[in-house]
Amino acid sequence: MEQLKHECGVAMIRLLKPLDYYEKKYGTWAYGFNKLYLMMEKQHNRGQEGAGIASVSLTTEPGCEYMFREKAEGKDAITQIFSRVTQEMAGELLMGHLRYSTTGKSGLTFVHPFLRRNNWRAKNLCLCGNFNMTNIDEVFSFLTAQGQSPRIYGDSYITLELMGHRLDREVERLYQEATAKGLTGTAITHYIDEHVVMANVLRSTMEHYDGGYVMCGLTGSGEMFAVRDPWGIRPSFYYRNDELVAVASERPVLQTTFDIQTEDVCELMPGQAIIVHQNGACQLEQIMPAQKMSACSFERIYFSRGSDRDIYQERKRLGEQLTPAILKAVDNDVTNTVFSYIPNTAEVAYYGMTDGFRQQGYSVRTEKVVWKDIKLRTFITDNSERNDLAAHVYDISYGSLREGVDNLVIIDDSIVRGTTLKESIFKILDRLHPKKIVMVSSSPQIRYPDYYGIDMARLEEFCAFRATMALIEERGMWQLINDTYLACKRELEKPMEQMVNRVRAVYAPFTVDEINRKIVEMLRPADMQAPIELVFQSIEGLHKACPNHPGDWYFTGHYPTPGGTRLVNQAFVNYINKTYTLKENNIGLLSNCK
Repeated sequence: MEQLKHECGVAMIRLLKPLDYYEKKYGTWAYGFNKLYLMMEKQHNRGQEGAGIASVSLTTEPGCEYMFREKAEGKDAITQIFSRVTQEMAGELLMGHLRYSTTGKSGLTFVHPFLRRNNWRAKNLCLCGNFNMTNIDEVFSFLTAQGQSPRIYGDSYITLELMGHRLDREVERLYQEATAKGLTGTAITHYIDEHVVMANVLRSTMEHYDGGYVMCGLTGSGEMFAVRDPWGIRPSFYYRNDELVAVASERPVLQTTFDIQTEDVCELMPGQAIIVHQNGACQLEQIMPAQKMSACSFERIYFSRGSDRDIYQERKRLGEQLTPAILKAVDNDVTNTVFSYIPNTAEVAYYGMTDGFRQQGYSVRTEKVVWKDIKLRTFITDNSERNDLAAHVYDISYGSLREGVDNLVIIDDSIVRGTTLKESIFKILDRLHPKKIVMVSSSPQIRYPDYYGIDMARLEEFCAFRATMALIEERGMWQLINDTYLACKRELEKPMEQMVNRVRAVYAPFTVDEINRKIVEMLRPADMQAPIELVFQSIEGLHKACPNHPGDWYFTGHYPTPGGTRLVNQAFVNYINKTYTLKENNIGLLSNCK
Protein backbone atom coordinates (compact mmCIF):
# COMPACT_ATOMS: atom_id res chain seq x y z
CA MET A 1 0.00 0.00 0.00
CA GLU A 2 2.71 2.47 1.00
CA GLN A 3 5.23 2.31 -1.80
CA LEU A 4 8.75 1.81 -0.52
CA LYS A 5 11.73 2.87 -2.54
CA HIS A 6 14.03 -0.07 -2.37
CA GLU A 7 16.42 -2.57 -3.72
CA CYS A 8 17.82 -1.82 -7.15
CA GLY A 9 17.76 -4.46 -9.88
CA VAL A 10 20.70 -5.84 -11.85
CA ALA A 11 20.93 -7.79 -15.11
CA MET A 12 24.02 -9.20 -16.84
CA ILE A 13 24.68 -11.29 -19.93
CA ARG A 14 27.94 -12.75 -21.21
CA LEU A 15 27.62 -14.10 -24.74
CA LEU A 16 29.94 -17.08 -25.10
CA LYS A 17 29.88 -17.38 -28.91
CA PRO A 18 31.07 -14.95 -31.61
CA LEU A 19 28.49 -12.24 -32.29
CA ASP A 20 27.72 -13.47 -35.82
CA TYR A 21 26.61 -16.81 -34.28
CA TYR A 22 23.59 -15.08 -32.68
CA GLU A 23 22.76 -13.14 -35.82
CA LYS A 24 22.73 -16.33 -37.87
CA LYS A 25 20.78 -18.37 -35.30
CA TYR A 26 18.34 -15.73 -34.01
CA GLY A 27 18.19 -13.39 -36.99
CA THR A 28 19.42 -10.23 -35.30
CA TRP A 29 22.67 -8.62 -34.21
CA ALA A 30 20.75 -7.32 -31.15
CA TYR A 31 20.03 -10.74 -29.59
CA GLY A 32 21.97 -9.91 -26.41
CA PHE A 33 20.44 -6.45 -26.07
CA ASN A 34 16.94 -7.87 -26.62
CA LYS A 35 17.46 -10.33 -23.78
CA LEU A 36 18.93 -7.62 -21.54
CA TYR A 37 15.93 -5.39 -22.29
CA LEU A 38 13.51 -8.15 -21.30
CA MET A 39 15.44 -8.89 -18.09
CA MET A 40 15.31 -5.22 -17.12
CA GLU A 41 11.63 -4.77 -17.93
CA LYS A 42 10.83 -7.86 -15.86
CA GLN A 43 12.58 -6.17 -12.92
CA HIS A 44 10.98 -2.76 -13.39
CA ASN A 45 9.42 -3.19 -9.95
CA ARG A 46 12.88 -2.82 -8.45
CA GLY A 47 13.70 0.63 -9.76
CA GLN A 48 11.80 3.42 -11.47
CA GLU A 49 13.99 6.45 -10.87
CA GLY A 50 16.52 5.66 -13.57
CA ALA A 51 18.25 2.96 -15.57
CA GLY A 52 21.53 2.35 -17.33
CA ILE A 53 23.28 -0.19 -19.52
CA ALA A 54 26.87 -0.93 -20.46
CA SER A 55 28.53 -3.16 -23.04
CA VAL A 56 32.05 -4.30 -23.85
CA SER A 57 33.24 -5.53 -27.25
CA LEU A 58 36.16 -7.95 -27.30
CA THR A 59 36.92 -7.60 -31.03
CA THR A 60 37.35 -3.83 -31.43
CA GLU A 61 40.65 -2.59 -32.88
CA PRO A 62 42.75 0.04 -31.05
CA GLY A 63 41.55 3.55 -31.80
CA CYS A 64 37.88 2.55 -31.72
CA GLU A 65 35.50 2.58 -28.76
CA TYR A 66 35.03 -0.79 -27.08
CA MET A 67 33.24 0.11 -23.83
CA PHE A 68 29.83 1.79 -24.02
CA ARG A 69 27.39 3.17 -21.49
CA GLU A 70 23.93 4.72 -21.70
CA LYS A 71 21.88 6.15 -18.81
CA ALA A 72 18.51 7.85 -18.39
CA GLU A 73 16.22 9.09 -15.63
CA GLY A 74 12.53 8.52 -15.04
CA LYS A 75 10.04 5.68 -15.27
CA ASP A 76 10.53 5.29 -19.01
CA ALA A 77 14.33 5.19 -18.68
CA ILE A 78 14.58 1.62 -19.99
CA THR A 79 12.79 2.54 -23.21
CA GLN A 80 14.94 5.65 -23.61
CA ILE A 81 18.29 3.90 -23.27
CA PHE A 82 17.44 0.98 -25.54
CA SER A 83 16.11 3.34 -28.22
CA ARG A 84 19.64 4.75 -28.40
CA VAL A 85 21.36 1.37 -28.82
CA THR A 86 23.16 1.01 -32.18
CA GLN A 87 25.00 -1.86 -33.83
CA GLU A 88 28.28 -0.14 -33.00
CA MET A 89 27.54 -0.81 -29.32
CA ALA A 90 27.20 -4.56 -29.82
CA GLY A 91 29.40 -6.53 -27.48
CA GLU A 92 29.86 -9.87 -25.79
CA LEU A 93 29.47 -8.40 -22.28
CA LEU A 94 26.22 -6.63 -21.38
CA MET A 95 25.09 -5.14 -18.07
CA GLY A 96 21.94 -3.32 -16.97
CA HIS A 97 20.75 -1.59 -13.82
CA LEU A 98 17.48 -0.19 -12.44
CA ARG A 99 17.77 2.41 -9.72
CA TYR A 100 15.83 3.36 -6.64
CA SER A 101 17.64 5.94 -4.55
CA THR A 102 18.18 5.07 -0.89
CA THR A 103 20.35 8.13 -0.25
CA GLY A 104 18.03 10.93 -1.35
CA LYS A 105 20.48 11.85 -4.13
CA SER A 106 18.95 12.15 -7.57
CA GLY A 107 20.10 13.11 -11.04
CA LEU A 108 21.79 11.36 -13.92
CA THR A 109 25.13 11.55 -12.09
CA PHE A 110 23.90 8.99 -9.57
CA VAL A 111 22.36 6.54 -12.06
CA HIS A 112 24.33 3.31 -12.48
CA PRO A 113 26.52 2.00 -14.11
CA PHE A 114 29.59 3.97 -13.03
CA LEU A 115 32.56 3.99 -15.37
CA ARG A 116 36.28 4.43 -14.69
CA ARG A 117 38.28 5.02 -17.88
CA ASN A 118 41.89 4.19 -18.75
CA ASN A 119 43.97 3.67 -21.91
CA TRP A 120 44.80 0.15 -20.74
CA ARG A 121 41.78 -2.05 -21.51
CA ALA A 122 42.30 -4.10 -18.37
CA LYS A 123 42.14 -1.00 -16.15
CA ASN A 124 38.72 0.13 -17.43
CA LEU A 125 36.03 -0.72 -14.89
CA CYS A 126 32.25 -0.40 -15.05
CA LEU A 127 30.20 -1.07 -11.90
CA CYS A 128 26.57 -1.29 -10.89
CA GLY A 129 24.84 -2.92 -7.96
CA ASN A 130 21.99 -3.49 -5.60
CA PHE A 131 23.55 -2.34 -2.38
CA ASN A 132 23.87 0.03 0.52
CA MET A 133 27.07 0.11 2.54
CA THR A 134 26.83 0.92 6.25
CA ASN A 135 30.49 1.82 6.84
CA ILE A 136 31.14 4.24 4.00
CA ASP A 137 32.84 6.71 6.38
CA GLU A 138 35.49 4.14 7.24
CA VAL A 139 36.04 3.18 3.60
CA PHE A 140 36.33 6.84 2.62
CA SER A 141 38.93 7.37 5.34
CA PHE A 142 40.83 4.30 4.12
CA LEU A 143 40.93 5.67 0.58
CA THR A 144 41.99 9.17 1.55
CA ALA A 145 44.71 7.78 3.86
CA GLN A 146 46.20 6.15 0.74
CA GLY A 147 46.28 9.52 -0.97
CA GLN A 148 43.18 9.12 -3.12
CA SER A 149 40.63 11.91 -3.42
CA PRO A 150 37.22 10.61 -4.58
CA ARG A 151 35.24 13.23 -6.52
CA ILE A 152 31.90 12.32 -4.93
CA TYR A 153 31.07 11.17 -1.41
CA GLY A 154 28.80 8.18 -1.97
CA ASP A 155 29.11 4.42 -1.68
CA SER A 156 28.85 3.87 -5.45
CA TYR A 157 31.67 6.22 -6.42
CA ILE A 158 33.84 5.26 -3.49
CA THR A 159 33.43 1.58 -4.38
CA LEU A 160 34.36 2.36 -7.99
CA GLU A 161 37.53 4.11 -6.84
CA LEU A 162 38.49 1.44 -4.33
CA MET A 163 37.93 -1.44 -6.74
CA GLY A 164 39.55 0.53 -9.55
CA HIS A 165 42.62 1.01 -7.37
CA ARG A 166 42.74 -2.73 -6.67
CA LEU A 167 42.32 -3.47 -10.37
CA ASP A 168 45.26 -1.15 -11.11
CA ARG A 169 47.37 -3.11 -8.62
CA GLU A 170 46.37 -6.40 -10.26
CA VAL A 171 47.36 -5.06 -13.69
CA GLU A 172 50.68 -3.80 -12.32
CA ARG A 173 51.33 -7.24 -10.76
CA LEU A 174 50.78 -8.83 -14.15
CA TYR A 175 52.98 -6.23 -15.85
CA GLN A 176 55.85 -7.16 -13.56
CA GLU A 177 55.15 -10.83 -14.20
CA ALA A 178 55.09 -10.34 -17.97
CA THR A 179 58.34 -8.37 -18.09
CA ALA A 180 60.00 -11.00 -15.90
CA LYS A 181 59.05 -13.52 -18.60
CA GLY A 182 60.81 -11.37 -21.20
CA LEU A 183 57.66 -10.09 -22.90
CA THR A 184 57.63 -6.65 -24.53
CA GLY A 185 55.21 -4.26 -26.24
CA THR A 186 51.74 -5.53 -27.10
CA ALA A 187 52.70 -8.99 -25.89
CA ILE A 188 52.65 -7.55 -22.35
CA THR A 189 49.20 -6.10 -22.97
CA HIS A 190 47.84 -9.41 -24.23
CA TYR A 191 49.40 -11.23 -21.29
CA ILE A 192 47.71 -8.86 -18.83
CA ASP A 193 44.33 -9.06 -20.56
CA GLU A 194 44.43 -12.85 -20.55
CA HIS A 195 45.62 -13.36 -16.97
CA VAL A 196 43.66 -10.93 -14.79
CA VAL A 197 42.56 -12.72 -11.60
CA MET A 198 39.36 -10.87 -10.80
CA ALA A 199 38.96 -12.80 -7.56
CA ASN A 200 42.08 -11.01 -6.25
CA VAL A 201 40.48 -7.65 -7.01
CA LEU A 202 37.18 -8.59 -5.37
CA ARG A 203 38.76 -10.01 -2.22
CA SER A 204 40.94 -6.97 -1.64
CA THR A 205 37.96 -4.66 -2.24
CA MET A 206 35.01 -6.30 -0.51
CA GLU A 207 36.92 -7.11 2.68
CA HIS A 208 36.55 -3.44 3.62
CA TYR A 209 32.75 -3.35 3.45
CA ASP A 210 29.88 -3.81 5.85
CA GLY A 211 26.45 -3.88 4.25
CA GLY A 212 24.08 -5.73 1.98
CA TYR A 213 25.09 -5.94 -1.66
CA VAL A 214 25.19 -7.61 -5.00
CA MET A 215 28.04 -5.89 -6.83
CA CYS A 216 28.31 -6.36 -10.59
CA GLY A 217 30.99 -5.27 -13.00
CA LEU A 218 32.71 -5.42 -16.36
CA THR A 219 36.29 -4.63 -17.30
CA GLY A 220 37.53 -3.36 -20.64
CA SER A 221 39.57 -6.52 -21.15
CA GLY A 222 36.48 -8.74 -20.89
CA GLU A 223 36.10 -9.82 -17.26
CA MET A 224 32.51 -10.04 -15.91
CA PHE A 225 31.55 -10.63 -12.29
CA ALA A 226 28.80 -10.46 -9.69
CA VAL A 227 29.54 -10.85 -5.97
CA ARG A 228 27.03 -11.25 -3.11
CA ASP A 229 27.47 -10.01 0.45
CA PRO A 230 28.66 -12.58 3.06
CA TRP A 231 25.33 -12.48 4.94
CA GLY A 232 23.24 -13.13 1.82
CA ILE A 233 21.16 -10.03 2.53
CA ARG A 234 20.57 -9.06 -1.08
CA PRO A 235 19.50 -11.71 -3.64
CA SER A 236 21.23 -12.84 -6.83
CA PHE A 237 20.62 -15.66 -9.32
CA TYR A 238 22.41 -16.94 -12.39
CA TYR A 239 21.91 -19.23 -15.37
CA ARG A 240 24.44 -20.62 -17.82
CA ASN A 241 24.42 -22.79 -20.91
CA ASP A 242 26.78 -23.18 -23.88
CA GLU A 243 25.63 -19.85 -25.40
CA LEU A 244 25.63 -17.46 -22.46
CA VAL A 245 25.89 -16.71 -18.76
CA ALA A 246 23.19 -14.48 -17.26
CA VAL A 247 22.74 -12.89 -13.81
CA ALA A 248 19.65 -11.21 -12.34
CA SER A 249 18.26 -10.07 -9.00
CA GLU A 250 15.25 -12.40 -9.25
CA ARG A 251 14.84 -15.99 -10.39
CA PRO A 252 11.64 -15.66 -12.49
CA VAL A 253 13.35 -13.01 -14.61
CA LEU A 254 15.81 -15.59 -15.87
CA GLN A 255 13.10 -18.23 -16.26
CA THR A 256 10.92 -15.99 -18.41
CA THR A 257 13.73 -14.44 -20.45
CA PHE A 258 15.35 -17.74 -21.39
CA ASP A 259 12.30 -20.05 -21.18
CA ILE A 260 13.81 -22.33 -18.54
CA GLN A 261 12.64 -24.17 -15.44
CA THR A 262 13.08 -23.20 -11.80
CA GLU A 263 15.69 -25.93 -11.37
CA ASP A 264 17.81 -24.46 -14.19
CA VAL A 265 18.48 -21.30 -12.19
CA CYS A 266 21.10 -21.23 -9.43
CA GLU A 267 21.36 -18.87 -6.49
CA LEU A 268 24.62 -17.09 -5.80
CA MET A 269 25.59 -18.03 -2.25
CA PRO A 270 26.65 -15.59 0.52
CA GLY A 271 30.15 -14.23 -0.05
CA GLN A 272 30.33 -15.94 -3.43
CA ALA A 273 31.12 -14.47 -6.85
CA ILE A 274 30.39 -15.70 -10.34
CA ILE A 275 33.25 -14.68 -12.61
CA VAL A 276 33.35 -15.04 -16.40
CA HIS A 277 36.83 -14.57 -17.81
CA GLN A 278 37.87 -12.99 -21.08
CA ASN A 279 38.05 -16.42 -22.73
CA GLY A 280 34.51 -17.29 -21.61
CA ALA A 281 35.50 -19.65 -18.81
CA CYS A 282 33.00 -19.35 -15.95
CA GLN A 283 33.73 -20.13 -12.32
CA LEU A 284 32.36 -19.62 -8.82
CA GLU A 285 34.74 -18.17 -6.24
CA GLN A 286 34.27 -17.74 -2.49
CA ILE A 287 35.36 -14.12 -2.11
CA MET A 288 34.46 -13.59 1.54
CA PRO A 289 33.77 -16.22 4.24
CA ALA A 290 30.02 -16.79 4.51
CA GLN A 291 28.50 -15.33 7.67
CA LYS A 292 25.26 -16.27 9.44
CA MET A 293 22.61 -16.49 6.72
CA SER A 294 20.46 -13.35 6.86
CA ALA A 295 18.61 -13.32 3.54
CA CYS A 296 16.05 -10.52 3.58
CA SER A 297 12.56 -11.71 4.55
CA PHE A 298 11.03 -8.50 3.19
CA GLU A 299 12.07 -9.68 -0.28
CA ARG A 300 9.64 -12.54 0.17
CA ILE A 301 6.84 -10.46 1.65
CA TYR A 302 6.91 -7.51 -0.69
CA PHE A 303 9.87 -6.61 -2.88
CA SER A 304 10.40 -9.54 -5.24
CA ARG A 305 7.94 -10.50 -7.93
CA GLY A 306 5.33 -12.91 -6.65
CA SER A 307 5.69 -15.08 -9.74
CA ASP A 308 8.62 -16.93 -8.19
CA ARG A 309 7.55 -20.50 -7.35
CA ASP A 310 8.72 -20.41 -3.74
CA ILE A 311 7.74 -16.78 -3.03
CA TYR A 312 4.21 -17.47 -4.24
CA GLN A 313 3.82 -20.33 -1.78
CA GLU A 314 5.43 -18.35 1.05
CA ARG A 315 3.07 -15.42 0.58
CA LYS A 316 0.12 -17.78 0.62
CA ARG A 317 1.36 -19.29 3.89
CA LEU A 318 1.76 -15.81 5.39
CA GLY A 319 -1.93 -15.22 4.74
CA GLU A 320 -3.08 -18.67 5.80
CA GLN A 321 -1.31 -18.45 9.17
CA LEU A 322 -3.32 -15.37 10.14
CA THR A 323 -6.68 -17.12 10.22
CA PRO A 324 -6.79 -17.81 14.02
CA ALA A 325 -6.09 -14.16 14.87
CA ILE A 326 -8.63 -12.96 12.30
CA LEU A 327 -11.29 -15.34 13.67
CA LYS A 328 -10.77 -13.85 17.11
CA ALA A 329 -11.00 -10.31 15.73
CA VAL A 330 -14.41 -10.99 14.11
CA ASP A 331 -15.73 -12.95 17.13
CA ASN A 332 -15.89 -16.10 14.96
CA ASP A 333 -18.64 -14.50 12.86
CA VAL A 334 -17.39 -15.54 9.43
CA THR A 335 -20.93 -15.61 8.04
CA ASN A 336 -21.21 -11.85 8.38
CA THR A 337 -17.68 -11.03 7.23
CA VAL A 338 -16.36 -9.98 3.83
CA PHE A 339 -12.72 -10.70 2.96
CA SER A 340 -10.66 -8.53 0.62
CA TYR A 341 -7.18 -7.10 0.07
CA ILE A 342 -5.27 -3.95 -0.77
CA PRO A 343 -4.04 -4.20 -4.36
CA ASN A 344 -1.72 -5.27 -5.69
CA THR A 345 1.09 -6.87 -3.69
CA ALA A 346 -1.19 -8.36 -1.02
CA GLU A 347 -3.24 -10.43 -3.46
CA VAL A 348 -1.34 -13.69 -2.98
CA ALA A 349 -1.48 -13.45 0.83
CA TYR A 350 -5.23 -12.86 0.42
CA TYR A 351 -5.58 -16.16 -1.46
CA GLY A 352 -3.71 -17.88 1.35
CA MET A 353 -5.92 -16.24 3.98
CA THR A 354 -9.18 -17.31 2.31
CA ASP A 355 -7.79 -20.81 1.65
CA GLY A 356 -7.01 -21.05 5.36
CA PHE A 357 -10.63 -20.40 6.27
CA ARG A 358 -11.93 -22.85 3.70
CA GLN A 359 -9.57 -25.54 5.00
CA GLN A 360 -11.19 -25.07 8.40
CA GLY A 361 -14.64 -25.63 6.91
CA TYR A 362 -15.77 -22.02 6.60
CA SER A 363 -17.62 -20.66 3.61
CA VAL A 364 -16.08 -17.24 3.11
CA ARG A 365 -17.48 -14.24 1.28
CA THR A 366 -14.91 -12.50 -0.91
CA GLU A 367 -15.16 -9.21 -2.73
CA LYS A 368 -12.78 -6.83 -4.48
CA VAL A 369 -13.54 -3.97 -2.14
CA VAL A 370 -10.57 -1.70 -2.88
CA TRP A 371 -9.37 -0.51 -6.27
CA LYS A 372 -6.09 1.27 -6.90
CA ASP A 373 -6.47 4.04 -9.44
CA ILE A 374 -3.64 5.37 -11.56
CA LYS A 375 -1.38 7.66 -9.60
CA LEU A 376 -2.98 11.09 -9.56
CA ARG A 377 -0.45 13.58 -10.84
CA THR A 378 -1.18 17.11 -9.73
CA PHE A 379 -0.29 20.59 -10.93
CA ILE A 380 -1.98 21.98 -7.82
CA THR A 381 0.45 23.59 -5.38
CA ASP A 382 -1.86 24.11 -2.43
CA ASN A 383 -1.05 21.51 0.25
CA SER A 384 -4.63 20.88 1.33
CA GLU A 385 -5.80 20.24 -2.22
CA ARG A 386 -2.80 17.98 -2.89
CA ASN A 387 -3.66 15.96 0.22
CA ASP A 388 -7.24 15.66 -0.96
CA LEU A 389 -6.07 14.23 -4.28
CA ALA A 390 -3.73 11.82 -2.50
CA ALA A 391 -6.67 10.52 -0.51
CA HIS A 392 -8.31 9.38 -3.74
CA VAL A 393 -5.55 7.12 -5.04
CA TYR A 394 -7.75 4.23 -3.86
CA ASP A 395 -11.45 3.73 -4.49
CA ILE A 396 -14.05 1.22 -3.29
CA SER A 397 -16.70 -1.08 -4.70
CA TYR A 398 -19.89 0.53 -3.47
CA GLY A 399 -22.51 -1.94 -2.27
CA SER A 400 -20.00 -4.72 -1.67
CA LEU A 401 -20.96 -4.87 2.06
CA ARG A 402 -24.23 -4.89 3.95
CA GLU A 403 -24.20 -1.67 5.92
CA GLY A 404 -23.95 -2.14 9.67
CA VAL A 405 -24.08 -5.93 9.32
CA ASP A 406 -20.84 -7.10 7.71
CA ASN A 407 -17.37 -7.01 9.15
CA LEU A 408 -14.66 -6.19 6.63
CA VAL A 409 -11.35 -8.07 6.82
CA ILE A 410 -8.81 -6.50 4.50
CA ILE A 411 -5.22 -7.70 4.16
CA ASP A 412 -2.11 -5.81 3.11
CA ASP A 413 1.50 -7.01 2.83
CA SER A 414 2.81 -4.50 5.39
CA ILE A 415 1.93 -1.43 7.42
CA VAL A 416 4.93 0.86 7.52
CA ARG A 417 4.27 4.56 8.03
CA GLY A 418 0.49 4.39 8.24
CA THR A 419 0.09 7.56 6.18
CA THR A 420 -2.00 5.94 3.44
CA LEU A 421 -4.25 4.26 6.01
CA LYS A 422 -4.94 7.55 7.77
CA GLU A 423 -5.31 9.77 4.71
CA SER A 424 -7.03 7.40 2.31
CA ILE A 425 -7.85 3.78 3.12
CA PHE A 426 -9.72 4.13 6.41
CA LYS A 427 -11.76 7.06 5.11
CA ILE A 428 -12.96 5.33 1.99
CA LEU A 429 -13.64 2.00 3.74
CA ASP A 430 -15.81 3.82 6.26
CA ARG A 431 -18.10 4.90 3.40
CA LEU A 432 -19.23 1.26 3.15
CA HIS A 433 -20.44 1.47 6.79
CA PRO A 434 -19.00 -1.88 7.91
CA LYS A 435 -19.81 -3.20 11.35
CA LYS A 436 -16.05 -3.46 11.99
CA ILE A 437 -12.84 -3.15 9.99
CA VAL A 438 -10.09 -5.67 10.66
CA MET A 439 -6.89 -4.44 9.00
CA VAL A 440 -4.47 -7.35 8.53
CA SER A 441 -0.74 -7.20 7.79
CA SER A 442 0.94 -10.29 6.37
CA SER A 443 4.21 -9.03 7.92
CA PRO A 444 4.95 -8.30 11.60
CA GLN A 445 5.10 -4.77 12.99
CA ILE A 446 7.92 -2.88 11.31
CA ARG A 447 9.83 -1.32 14.19
CA TYR A 448 13.36 -0.65 12.96
CA PRO A 449 15.01 1.03 9.97
CA ASP A 450 16.74 -0.77 7.16
CA TYR A 451 20.29 0.15 6.16
CA TYR A 452 20.93 -2.39 3.44
CA GLY A 453 19.27 -0.86 0.40
CA ILE A 454 15.68 0.05 1.33
CA ASP A 455 14.40 3.58 1.87
CA MET A 456 13.50 3.21 5.56
CA ALA A 457 16.21 4.97 7.54
CA ARG A 458 14.48 6.99 10.31
CA LEU A 459 12.73 5.54 13.34
CA GLU A 460 10.01 8.18 13.35
CA GLU A 461 8.83 6.98 9.93
CA PHE A 462 7.29 3.87 11.47
CA CYS A 463 3.83 4.01 12.99
CA ALA A 464 4.81 1.21 15.41
CA PHE A 465 7.69 3.33 16.78
CA ARG A 466 5.55 6.47 17.02
CA ALA A 467 2.86 4.53 18.85
CA THR A 468 5.40 3.04 21.28
CA MET A 469 6.87 6.45 22.09
CA ALA A 470 3.35 7.80 22.64
CA LEU A 471 2.65 4.97 25.11
CA ILE A 472 5.87 5.76 26.97
CA GLU A 473 4.90 9.42 27.27
CA GLU A 474 1.33 8.63 28.35
CA ARG A 475 2.57 6.40 31.14
CA GLY A 476 5.22 8.85 32.29
CA MET A 477 8.08 6.46 31.52
CA TRP A 478 10.54 9.28 30.88
CA GLN A 479 13.38 7.43 32.54
CA LEU A 480 13.14 4.71 29.86
CA ILE A 481 13.67 7.31 27.14
CA ASN A 482 16.59 8.85 28.97
CA ASP A 483 18.21 5.51 29.81
CA THR A 484 17.85 4.24 26.24
CA TYR A 485 19.31 7.46 24.87
CA LEU A 486 22.33 7.24 27.16
CA ALA A 487 22.77 3.53 26.42
CA CYS A 488 22.76 4.23 22.67
CA LYS A 489 25.37 6.96 23.12
CA ARG A 490 27.58 4.60 25.12
CA GLU A 491 27.29 1.97 22.40
CA LEU A 492 28.44 4.49 19.81
CA GLU A 493 31.68 4.93 21.74
CA LYS A 494 32.54 1.24 21.34
CA PRO A 495 34.22 -0.45 18.38
CA MET A 496 31.50 -1.19 15.84
CA GLU A 497 31.85 -4.98 16.22
CA GLN A 498 31.01 -4.77 19.94
CA MET A 499 27.86 -2.68 19.67
CA VAL A 500 24.43 -3.90 20.78
CA ASN A 501 21.08 -2.53 19.61
CA ARG A 502 19.82 -0.59 22.65
CA VAL A 503 16.73 0.73 20.87
CA ARG A 504 14.99 -2.59 21.48
CA ALA A 505 14.49 -1.51 25.11
CA VAL A 506 11.71 0.94 24.24
CA TYR A 507 9.47 -1.87 22.98
CA ALA A 508 10.11 -4.25 25.88
CA PRO A 509 7.38 -2.99 28.28
CA PHE A 510 4.55 -3.34 25.74
CA THR A 511 2.66 -6.17 24.08
CA VAL A 512 1.92 -6.23 20.37
CA ASP A 513 -1.77 -5.67 21.16
CA GLU A 514 -1.01 -2.57 23.23
CA ILE A 515 0.99 -1.08 20.39
CA ASN A 516 -1.72 -2.09 17.89
CA ARG A 517 -4.39 -0.22 19.84
CA LYS A 518 -2.23 2.90 19.99
CA ILE A 519 -1.54 2.69 16.25
CA VAL A 520 -5.27 2.57 15.61
CA GLU A 521 -5.83 5.55 17.86
CA MET A 522 -3.18 7.57 16.04
CA LEU A 523 -4.21 6.61 12.50
CA ARG A 524 -7.98 6.68 12.90
CA PRO A 525 -9.54 9.69 11.08
CA ALA A 526 -11.47 11.94 13.46
CA ASP A 527 -14.86 11.54 11.76
CA MET A 528 -14.67 7.79 11.19
CA GLN A 529 -17.58 5.66 12.45
CA ALA A 530 -16.53 1.99 12.14
CA PRO A 531 -14.34 0.43 14.84
CA ILE A 532 -10.89 -0.75 13.70
CA GLU A 533 -8.71 -3.61 14.85
CA LEU A 534 -5.22 -4.44 13.61
CA VAL A 535 -3.87 -7.96 13.13
CA PHE A 536 -0.16 -8.42 12.43
CA GLN A 537 1.81 -11.50 11.45
CA SER A 538 3.87 -12.90 14.31
CA ILE A 539 7.65 -13.24 14.14
CA GLU A 540 7.21 -17.01 14.55
CA GLY A 541 4.71 -17.04 11.68
CA LEU A 542 7.10 -15.10 9.47
CA HIS A 543 9.90 -17.62 9.96
CA LYS A 544 7.55 -20.56 9.54
CA ALA A 545 6.36 -19.20 6.19
CA CYS A 546 9.83 -18.11 4.96
CA PRO A 547 12.25 -20.57 6.61
CA ASN A 548 15.15 -19.91 4.24
CA HIS A 549 15.11 -16.13 4.64
CA PRO A 550 15.74 -15.45 8.35
CA GLY A 551 16.76 -11.78 7.95
CA ASP A 552 14.18 -10.09 10.20
CA TRP A 553 15.92 -6.92 11.45
CA TYR A 554 13.00 -4.71 10.37
CA PHE A 555 10.83 -6.47 12.94
CA THR A 556 13.20 -7.63 15.68
CA GLY A 557 16.13 -5.21 15.57
CA HIS A 558 18.59 -8.10 15.16
CA TYR A 559 20.86 -6.60 12.52
CA PRO A 560 23.12 -9.05 10.71
CA THR A 561 26.09 -6.66 10.45
CA PRO A 562 27.81 -4.35 12.95
CA GLY A 563 27.12 -1.38 10.67
CA GLY A 564 23.36 -1.86 10.96
CA THR A 565 23.56 -1.96 14.76
CA ARG A 566 25.62 1.21 14.87
CA LEU A 567 23.22 3.08 12.60
CA VAL A 568 20.09 2.16 14.57
CA ASN A 569 21.69 3.39 17.79
CA GLN A 570 22.63 6.60 16.00
CA ALA A 571 19.09 6.91 14.64
CA PHE A 572 17.65 6.87 18.17
CA VAL A 573 20.15 9.48 19.36
CA ASN A 574 19.24 11.67 16.38
CA TYR A 575 15.53 11.27 17.08
CA ILE A 576 15.86 12.18 20.76
CA ASN A 577 18.07 15.16 20.01
CA LYS A 578 15.41 16.40 17.62
CA THR A 579 12.44 15.73 19.89
CA TYR A 580 13.42 16.04 23.56
CA THR A 581 15.70 17.94 25.93
CA LEU A 582 17.67 15.56 28.13
CA LYS A 583 19.87 15.59 31.19
CA GLU A 584 22.67 13.17 30.50
CA ASN A 585 23.16 12.21 34.14
CA ASN A 586 20.52 9.49 34.50
CA ILE A 587 18.24 11.86 36.42
CA GLY A 588 15.73 12.17 33.62
CA LEU A 589 14.25 14.69 31.26
CA LEU A 590 14.44 18.41 31.68
CA SER A 591 11.39 18.69 29.47
CA ASN A 592 9.54 16.26 27.33
CA CYS A 593 9.46 18.38 24.22
CA LYS A 594 11.52 21.13 22.70
